[in-house]
Amino acid sequence: MRSRVVAWLRVLLPLAALAILSTLFLLPDSPDPDAAIPYADVDAEELARNPRMTRPEFAGVMDDGAAVTLTAEQATPTEGENGAAQQLRMTWRAEDGLAADLTAPHGEVKADTINLSGGVRVTTSDGWALTVPTLDTDTASGVMTGEGGLSAFAPFGRVYADRMEMSRNDDGQHVLNLSGGVRLLYQP
Repeated sequence: MRSRVVAWLRVLLPLAALAILSTLFLLPDSPDPDAAIPYADVDAEELARNPRMTRPEFAGVMDDGAAVTLTAEQATPTEGENGAAQQLRMTWRAEDGLAADLTAPHGEVKADTINLSGGVRVTTSDGWALTVPTLDTDTASGVMTGEGGLSAFAPFGRVYADRMEMSRNDDGQHVLNLSGGVRLLYQP
């Protein structure tokens, strides 16, 4: 008796599974036009005239060993191998542990130079918060130069200067050189 039930179940259960699966394909729901994939509202002619990339990212290591990551909201090619970008963020990490995060509204990448402009904000891992109108980073030498007036919050107070340059000295330590009308407001 038991073997007869098992024999019938071996035939009926696969047929029932086949019937259930066939209803999935033979009786589908009608598509909902509101649930369709939305298409982007883009002006194709404007994109062809002005090509650009969104959220590009560049990463590399400078000759002095510092790791650099550069991201932007949007980048456009310019003449030659140069490029212009908006809303940049640059992360700079030296081998000795010193780190800096830089943000700027505008920037350009040239052969061996990253130019940030429009009010560059720099925050370092050792407690400095700087604002400078333009900042140029030479990727070959690792030197950062800021022009146009610097305002900084340092661990010891506030600092103002016309120009800044961050480089390495002969011992390999990072040196921030401020020049041109340097003022210090010491806050113990």
